This record gives sequence, structure tokens and C-alpha cells, in this order.
Amino acid sequence: MSESVDPPRVVRTAGAILLNLNGMVGAGIFALPALLYLNIGSFAPVAILLFAIPIGCVAAIIAKLSTLFERSGGIQLYAETALGNFAGFQTGWLMICASTTGRAANFHVLVSYLAALFPVFEGPVARPVTIIALIAFMTLLGITGTRRSIGGIWIGTLLKFTPLVLLCLVGFGSNGFPGAVSLPSFSGMESVALLIAYAFSGFGASVTAAGETRDPRTTLFRSVLFAIGGVAVFYAIVQWAYIAINPDVGSADTPLAAAGQKLFGDWGAMMISIAAIFSIGTNQLSSFVVMPRILFGMGERRLLPAFFAHVSLRYRTPDHAILAYAGIVTIIALSGSFATLLPLLVAVEQAIFLMLLASLFLFWRRNFRGLRDAMGGVWLVIVPVATAMVLWMASQIPALAVLSLAGLAVLGAVLYWLARRAVAFERPAGVVAG
Repeated sequence: MSESVDPPRVVRTAGAILLNLNGMVGAGIFALPALLYLNIGSFAPVAILLFAIPIGCVAAIIAKLSTLFERSGGIQLYAETALGNFAGFQTGWLMICASTTGRAANFHVLVSYLAALFPVFEGPVARPVTIIALIAFMTLLGITGTRRSIGGIWIGTLLKFTPLVLLCLVGFGSNGFPGAVSLPSFSGMESVALLIAYAFSGFGASVTAAGETRDPRTTLFRSVLFAIGGVAVFYAIVQWAYIAINPDVGSADTPLAAAGQKLFGDWGAMMISIAAIFSIGTNQLSSFVVMPRILFGMGERRLLPAFFAHVSLRYRTPDHAILAYAGIVTIIALSGSFATLLPLLVAVEQAIFLMLLASLFLFWRRNFRGLRDAMGGVWLVIVPVATAMVLWMASQIPALAVLSLAGLAVLGAVLYWLARRAVAFERPAGVVAG
């Protein structure tokens, strides 16, 4: 007989919140303050809090649907259950495309930050070797235990948030809290709306690893809402601190490093740069924890070959799914092809959210697992606001990105057909080769 194990449920509420926090807070926070301030001035912190409301409505839908399931997959699982196998496969395919492309790009950003402090990491040989080493480290950490990965994320989170909190405290202590707020023009707000929305991307990361979460139906709901509220307040505080410090920035690329330079001198700029390295690193590691669970869940439910559903008997982690995910990231990162795919990420994310909204509607209509009975009057506000947000974001997508998204969907259909054939030819469950 074949041995089979399930990954243990080791992710608690704090760990789930941590996954969501690091899904959102990556490289963006280190460039966001200057970009917002240049466009809408002192209104920037208020704009962050205002835009957190419609984004929070989308997050609330993900949180609500997480109360219906206990297996890994997140939005991919919701779409598969509500819309069928083909839609579920396409959703998973698009999520993996977006995630692996984003990770590949961020590894290059991470190495660039490292090279700015330690030039040895730059160069035609050192850069790819460093990227491979980082991917190998995160893969090893992921395979040898989910609890160990969460521990690594805890350390990275402490090392990235501590300098930022110190910057804010000293900034307010030295310069006071900025009180005046000037209303921006409508065109200014429109120009930063997408920027703020992108800064919140990743708010539902933890639901993807539901199968390894303790009491997922309550834990994940709390973790998503707590994380997006906490990040919104944190982003606003950092923005206010940046305004209070008012650094002289020749370039908007490293505004927080410039703020650190003004407050603490050269070591302050280095402190913020190191924080950026840990911020990007923990954002990457968080993805290595949650995103392979999409492949694992699809393998479990036979949308992908059983290879992806394999669980390490020693470490009780979905080792094959983690290796496959790492392999895709490595290929994209070393090929450099992510540069042409990055404009697609926005289109892909909105397509995924449209699948989410469709899933919610069908679950509500069927009263799936009592969903309709559990939704009170507040959802008459949450759902329309979330829908308007997603439709508005979708309307901002360039036509070329839409065509590219259609091309990805066609490729996904081909892969679905190939995957179904591969599954059909597999040995029936429980049969072991002699």
C-alpha cells in the first residue's frame, strides 16, 4: 500500500496575519511615499485610508468565502467549486503566472538592493548565481517545514518593520506631526488610484494555505481583515512621517532612504536600505509558502497530475509543488522574460477578482453551505463597492494587456487539455508499481 500524509495545520492566526502582511508590504513601501506626495501632496495619507475602504471590501469577500472551505487553493478553489474545473484551472494558471512573474522580477530588485550595499553581488555571473542561491534557500526552507518558513518570515518582518517604526518615531519627534491637509485635484487622485491599489496587492495570501491552517474558517477571516486594516494604517503613518521629515530627494526612487539620511546620516540611509532588503526577502518567502499550495491543491483534486499532490513523509510539506514553483520562478528570472510580462500582472489580477465575484454570486444564489443565510445587510454595501472597484480597475487596463491576457487564457486552455490527458493516463489511486 502507498503511504500518504496531509500537511499539518501549523499556521495559527498570527502566522496567517503575517503571510498577508508580507504579501502586501514588499518593495512598494520604499518608493510609494515620494510618488504619492509628488502627485497629491499632503492629502496622500488620507488617500491611502480612503482607498483602503473599497480594497477592504474586496478583501472582505475573500475573507467571507474562506469561511466555506478548509482545503488549500484560495480563489482558485472557490472558482473551481463555483464555476467548474475549467474555470478553476484557468484561475490557478493565471495566479501562478502572476506570482512567478512577480517573484522573478523581485529577485532582480532584491539583488539590486544587495549590490547597492555590496557591489560584489552585481555582475554577469554574480547576479544569476545570487538569484539561484536565494531561490534555493527559500525552496529549502519551504520544503523542510511550514513552521520553519513562518519562523523565517517572523525574523524578516521584525528586521524590516523595526527601522521603519524608528524612522516614523524619530521623524515625528523631531519635526512634529503634519497637520495641514490640502485637497488635490481630481486628475491628481486619478493618477495615484492604481498606484495605491497595487500597494495593497497580496492581502488575501493566507487563504491559499487554508489546508495548513488551524481552524481555517475563523482564522483566515480574521487574518485578512486585520492585515488590510493594519497595513492601511501603517502605510498612512509612514506617509505622514515622510511628509514631516520632508527630505530633499533628487530622485523619487529611494524616498525613505533619503528620509533616513536626513535624520541619521549615512547609517540611516543604510539602515533603510537593509530594511528594504528584508522587506523584499520576506515578501518573496511569503509567496514561496503560499503559492505552491495552489499547485498542491490542484494536484489533490486531479486538475493536475498527482505529482503535484505529493507530500514529503519526512517534513510533511508539499515538496513537489514547492520544487515546481521554484523551478518556474528560476527559469523566468534567469531568462529575463518577466520584463515583457509585467504589464500583464494588473490584467491578470483583475481577471482573478472577476472570478472571485462570480464565485460569490453563484455561492449566494445556491446558498452554498449556508452562505446566503450568513450574509447580513452590510453585504448590500460591501459587494457593490467591491464590484465597482474591480470593474474600475479592469477599465484601466490597456488594450494590449487585454489581448495578452486572452493569449494567456488560450495557452491555459491548451494546458488544461494536456493536464486532463495526463491525469487520465495516471495509475488509479492506491495502485503502487511493483
